[in-house]
Amino acid sequence: MCKHILNAQVAIRSPCCRKWFDCAECHTEQEDHPLLQQLDMTFACKKCKKCFRKDVEKFEDCDEYCPHCDNHYVLEAVTPTPALQVEGEDARIDARMLKDDRVRSAPERRIFDVKDAADRLG
Repeated sequence: MCKHILNAQVAIRSPCCRKWFDCAECHTEQEDHPLLQQLDMTFACKKCKKCFRKDVEKFEDCDEYCPHCDNHYVLEAVTPTPALQVEGEDARIDARMLKDDRVRSAPERRIFDVKDAADRLG
């Protein structure tokens, strides 16, 4: 699982060390040598787990799909964005962690008077 590109659909085999990486940044973090660039690339589809090769010099629109399972692997990359958030659940969904002082000061409201309950309920 790549931490740089969240929607990576293929793994790429680096031509320099012949190891599989999800992106070029993963190679840079894990290896101590620069990534060797070639025009012939080897991919492994993460959907069907099969490998295939593509010539980047002759790349066309039909080459954006896995030849085995038709998985569209050329997508706009989704990268993680840092965000500051409050620990806990979303307050819009579960507001039990929020205090509202207006509820305590309001008098208790009932549908009917408890004193007359015996006469009304039968």
